[in-house]
Amino acid sequence: MRIAESELIINADGSVFHLHIRPEQLADNVILVGDPGRVQMFEQHFDTIECRNASREFVSFTGSRNGHRVTVLSTGIGTDNIDIVMTELDALANIDFETREVKDVHRTLNIVRLGTCGAIQPEIPLGSFILSHYSIGFDGLLNWYAKREEITDTAMEEAFMKHMNWPASLPVPYFAKASNKLIELFADSTVRGMTISAPGFYGPQGRVVRLGLAMPDMLERVESFVYGDHKITNFEMEGSAIAGMAGHLGHEAITVCCAIAHRYLKDANTDYKPQVAKLIKLVVDKLTD
Repeated sequence: MRIAESELIINADGSVFHLHIRPEQLADNVILVGDPGRVQMFEQHFDTIECRNASREFVSFTGSRNGHRVTVLSTGIGTDNIDIVMTELDALANIDFETREVKDVHRTLNIVRLGTCGAIQPEIPLGSFILSHYSIGFDGLLNWYAKREEITDTAMEEAFMKHMNWPASLPVPYFAKASNKLIELFADSTVRGMTISAPGFYGPQGRVVRLGLAMPDMLERVESFVYGDHKITNFEMEGSAIAGMAGHLGHEAITVCCAIAHRYLKDANTDYKPQVAKLIKLVVDKLTD
């Protein structure tokens, strides 16, 4: 079936609408970061840089190291941007831009989100690298897509909503599993996590500045939730959509974040760039060694 011009917009230079990446420029290994300024921090780890692209908050390059191609791409903040990024990455991989039809052979991408987060469990120190084995979407994005229950853990969702006394006025949360293949690759150098992806930095993560919260005891309830051997470890803002969309589209994806704030201890590290630089090296090494 041909995909209409209005549904998938292709720029005059043959690149996809928002990302401004052409199909031949996309590597099988993709690293996603929120901050466009963080993309340049990766370049020193590559032997060659084959191309650079930039449009709005979507800054990218594709490079090679030890014979392995990697695309590094910034997403901006929030799961709404991830809807764009994941859809367009999949289009670059699995849609023929000439015929506008889905390719006969599916191409699977390995997608690693590298970011920062706030830890909520007392035993996790600042600076830890937390790997989200499960991502919990407070954003509601996946609920816009059909059959989302096929790639989420509905039993865990029901237990969580009951534990939280979840208000009917808020989006139904979803629990998306990370890639087992990529979990195994990074397990020896990360803390096992179950991560909330919030649709905001303040209220949706339980922060109070001037406005009160719909769930004033949210942090305490989140911290005390246990399901089997899983408990919630941290907050960030994109991982649930990455895991959920990857599951739907047939890609491997994980989120690994450096803890730069501690909600339980009410502490934060504003000089976190050296630790993020270590995480960047770790991720590049794992994907290219």
